[in-house]
Amino acid sequence: SIASKEKINILVNNAGIAHVGNIEAVEESDLDRLYNVNIKGVYNCIKAALPSLKVDGGGVILNLASIASTVGIYDRFAYSMTKGAVLTMTYSIAKDYIKDGIRCNCIAPGRVHTPFVDGFISKNYPGKEEEMFEKLSKTQPIGRMGTTQEMADLVLFLCSDEAGFITGSNYAIDGGFVTLNGK
Repeated sequence: SIASKEKINILVNNAGIAHVGNIEAVEESDLDRLYNVNIKGVYNCIKAALPSLKVDGGGVILNLASIASTVGIYDRFAYSMTKGAVLTMTYSIAKDYIKDGIRCNCIAPGRVHTPFVDGFISKNYPGKEEEMFEKLSKTQPIGRMGTTQEMADLVLFLCSDEAGFITGSNYAIDGGFVTLNGK
């Protein structure tokens, strides 16, 4: 429970971990690890914040899903499954708590340049880091990976009063990946 007497106005569920592999490469322990962070972590944060969010007219919950929550991504079975759950949790919370003045949305990033991406490339492609970075960047139709600042800007907007008419929505922020690939 929330011990502080200060009201929570905004909850951003940003924690998440990845896993590479199809269903044959996913062990039950992998599934449990992803479930505990990507699904149960979101659940626990929302459950803890709801009493405070319901006070004095509501607030905002913003969840980070992924493009993998709406389209098939090669070798991302467990990750996609957990991010799909985040998306549907978003829809449920938006519907169940609109009467309490709580808006709930999510964003679905494509590939974003983070230290995780750099670590993944250096671990799996030693000596070919620049080549693989360029290859992964080109998977986004816009020709580059997103930046953490671009993600933060969308989060800030969706949590602001300017987005007061937006709830129950999923925003792809993916350089055109979902809508332009294959077209």
